Formats: sequence, structure tokens, C-alpha cells
Amino acid sequence: MWTRQQLKQNGMLNFKKNYWKSVLAALVLLFVGGGMGTTGSGSAYKKENWEDIMSGNYEIGGIDSITAATLIGGIVLIGLLIVLIIAVVLDVFVLNPLEVGAQRYFVANHYQDQTELTELAFCFKADYRNVVKTMFFRDLYVFLWSLLFVIPGIIKSYSYRMVPYLLTEHPDMEYNEALGLSQQMMNGNKWAAFVLDLSFIGWELLSAITFGIVGIFYVNPYKFATDTELYVALKETGQMENPAPAF
Repeated sequence: MWTRQQLKQNGMLNFKKNYWKSVLAALVLLFVGGGMGTTGSGSAYKKENWEDIMSGNYEIGGIDSITAATLIGGIVLIGLLIVLIIAVVLDVFVLNPLEVGAQRYFVANHYQDQTELTELAFCFKADYRNVVKTMFFRDLYVFLWSLLFVIPGIIKSYSYRMVPYLLTEHPDMEYNEALGLSQQMMNGNKWAAFVLDLSFIGWELLSAITFGIVGIFYVNPYKFATDTELYVALKETGQMENPAPAF
């Protein structure tokens, strides 16, 4: 049975043996796993002009304020829809395969003394379409479960936590098999994995007060390497039918 101490100790050793490569791979994982921020745009109208528009006493090029507001609202909605579509396409076809590639680096780094950053592009050379499909269904199911007051989505995210790791060694694995096997591996381990995540809170706070510097050069690769140790531990303790590494 694995323990947090063992996983973190092994993660530390493995990330340090290829320090700079692990830092770069962690940066990729951090990028593909982070949200996309939005910024608000300023208005060209003075306060009194907006008050006129809201009261219905303003015209723009002969168009009354209600019609103008409707047009502006429609343009903004279309713009947001286009941005959303682009973000989803980017996530499905680029960021998710990069996530699997970055995880493959850390899995390979567990088994090998020297690991190359070319592993990041693994999915673009392997069964790319299957990886895209599997990761898409993972995200879709987590999103749908999240609609049930968030908590079920969090639970499902832990259930499907092993999906990208499974794809690192078996990129041709069918999505339903990958999702099912991940649930099998995490059965009885979700709470322990959650506590493992909580054990990094102190490091995350230290990273925050150093403006992310400690996170970039230490915490993130340390945590991602430890997460990989969890996958390896679950695989090698009989919770996966085929424990042989594909490296």
C-alpha cells in the first residue's frame, strides 16, 4: 500500500534527476491546465451619455437607444461565442494532447534516467485522434457532473484522474475503457488522492508569496512528479491489469 510520504519522496528524487527538463514540462502542464483570463474593455461614452441611453433619450446615428443597445448586446454575444468556440477547439485539439504529452514525460522520467522533452509531442505522433476523443469525453463527463452543484464534478475529476496517464502508455485505448479503468484505479483512493493534494497547500502558499517563482522552479515539478508516482503505485499494486511500462 502506498503512502503520501513514499510518493512525495519518490517524486522529489525523480524530478531532481532531470531538473530543468522537469521544470519545463511542469510549465507546459501548468499552462494547459490553467484558465484563460478575460479583461474588460473601456467605454468611449461619458457617464451622462450612458444615463441618456438607459433612459431612452439617446440616439446613435439616428438609431434609438433601445435598438443600439440590442445591436451592441448582439455583437458582444457573438464575439463571446466566437471566443468560446476558439477556446474549446484549442483545448480539445492542442491543449489536451499537450497535457498527455507532458504527463508522458513525467511517467517516462520515473522509469528512465534520461528523459527527452520530445515526449511532450508524443500524442501528435501516436494515436492523435483517439487521444483527442478520449480526453474530450473526460472533460465532457466532468463538466456534466459539475452541473450537479459542483461537488459531483470534483468527485468525477478524481475518478478520471488517471485517464491522461493511461493514454501516455496506451494512446490507442478506447475512451470508455480508459474512463472505466481510471475509475477502477481510483476506487477507494479518491480521498487519499485529495489528501495528497492538500499536503501541498503549504508549498502553494510559499509559491504565492514569491509571485510564483518557487512554484515554477520547485513546487510544480515536484507536485506533478508526485502525481505520477500515484499513478505508478496504483498500477503496480494490482489496480491495473497490465502493469508493464511502455518505455
